[in-house]
Formats: sequence, structure tokens, C-alpha cells
Amino acid sequence: MRRQRGQSTVEFALIYGGVLMPLTFMIVFTAQLLWVWHSVVEFTREGAQYAATHCWQAGAENVLNYMRSRVPPMIDREQFQNGPAEIVVEYYGRDPETGALTEFSCDGGDCSAACVPDVVTVRVRNYEFRRFTNFLGLPPIPLPDFRMTLPMESAGCVAGEQEVTCTP
Repeated sequence: MRRQRGQSTVEFALIYGGVLMPLTFMIVFTAQLLWVWHSVVEFTREGAQYAATHCWQAGAENVLNYMRSRVPPMIDREQFQNGPAEIVVEYYGRDPETGALTEFSCDGGDCSAACVPDVVTVRVRNYEFRRFTNFLGLPPIPLPDFRMTLPMESAGCVAGEQEVTCTP
């Protein structure tokens, strides 16, 4: 009878170490991953909305600066500000003959009523979730590209009484 006194303690330690603790870490890891996923989706949406309502610039620097300065408070924030995650802004114009979207370019200069594309796409790519995987010695988890496409709304241009003016 005396030998069985510690049996339940040993069983608990085995179950806790082999099942409960890994299950707890898995739940925390999954929750962090989903939180970051949702943050990046919202971040991409916000950037596309900004691009659709502000002036077209050849390098899309206005949109990129806006997005880099407004990265949501999340775990891998530095990857978006100066790391491997890329923010790509692409503008498209509609071909009047075929109706197909083609890459937009304008000779009239940045931010003018003559340079208003039809559609903008903002993508976040090359993002890898590294938070918990580094602790366990696992490789980072690459997430798919996040993409949001919106039609241009005002492009920063306002129709006045005599002419259309655009502000960045």
C-alpha cells in the first residue's frame, strides 16, 4: 500500500508535461497567429482605403509612408516598418477599348486631375510569423499575401467652381 501513494502525482506530472502544457502552448500560439492575421488584414484594408482617396504618385510614397507610420500594435510590428515584409501598391487604369485593367502610368505629373487611375491594389507580402516558433527552435510560418483592391474614389481631387484641384 505504501508504494502506491505517489502514483497519482507521477501520473499527473506525466499527463501535465506530455498533454496539458503542450496543448496550452498550442492554444496560445494559435491565438497569437490569428490575432496577427487579423491585424494584417485590417492594415491592408486601411492602406487600400487611403490609396483610393489620395493622390496618385509614381512611387506610391505617400501610401507607403502612411502605412509604415500606422502599423497596428502587434507582435511583429518591426517586420512591416523596416523588415522583410513588403508593402506593394499598384495602380491600374481601365482600357477604354477592351475594358481590361492595365498598369497605370501618367505623363501629366503626380497629383493632378489628369492623373487619376481607376483601381488601386495594396498587397502585404513576405510576412513570416516568428514570435513563438523562434522560442521552440522551429522555422517561421510564412503567411500568404494579403491583398485589397478598391476603385479610386476621389484620388485627393476636389472639383471647385473653376477647376479641379488635387492635394496629396
